[in-house]
Amino acid sequence: MTVLARAQQADDVAEVLVTAEEIAAKVHELGVRIAADYQGKDLVLVSILKGALPFLADLMRATQIPLALDFLEVSSYGAGTESTGAVRILKDLAHPIEGRHVLVVEDILDTGHTLSYVFDHLRAQRPESVRLCVLLDKPARRVIPIEIDYRGFEIPDKFVVGYGLDYAERYRNLPFVGVLKPEVYARRS
Repeated sequence: MTVLARAQQADDVAEVLVTAEEIAAKVHELGVRIAADYQGKDLVLVSILKGALPFLADLMRATQIPLALDFLEVSSYGAGTESTGAVRILKDLAHPIEGRHVLVVEDILDTGHTLSYVFDHLRAQRPESVRLCVLLDKPARRVIPIEIDYRGFEIPDKFVVGYGLDYAERYRNLPFVGVLKPEVYARRS
C-alpha cells in the first residue's frame, strides 16, 4: 500500500481510540501474564480469522513460552457494520485440542453471539480449559455474557477499524484502532 493510499484510509477515521504505541504496550503486558499463567502447560492459541491476526502475531511473540497456533474462521458480519447474529464456521481447527489448554485470541468482543458459539464449538472437543483474550471489549453492546480472562481495552459503542478490524475488508492494515466516519459506511448502504 502506498503512503497516499494509507493516508486516504486514515482520512476515513474520525478519531483514534487506541494508538499503535498503546497497543504495543498492552500486548506486551498480556503476553507476560499469559506466559506466567500457562508456564509448563500445553497451550494452543486459537485465533479467530481474519481480524485477530495482527493481534495474534504480536501476542504470540510477547508470550515467551512454548505454544501452538490454530485458527477458526467465523462469519457473523458480512459486509455490514452490525452482526447478523447468524454465526457460521467457515474454517475449523486443523488439529485436535482434546486435553489441551486453549486460549481464544479475538480482536473484539461485541454482542457475544460469535464467541458464545465459538466457545460451545471448542468445548465440545474436550479441551482441558478454554479461556479468552480480547484486544477490544465493547460492553455496551453485550447481549450474551462472556467472561474475559485477558482484556486489552474497553471501548465505547462506536464502529472501529484498524489493527486487523475492517469494514468491507478495508482498513485492517492501519496500525491503530480508530472510529470509522459514519459517512464512509453510509455511502455503501
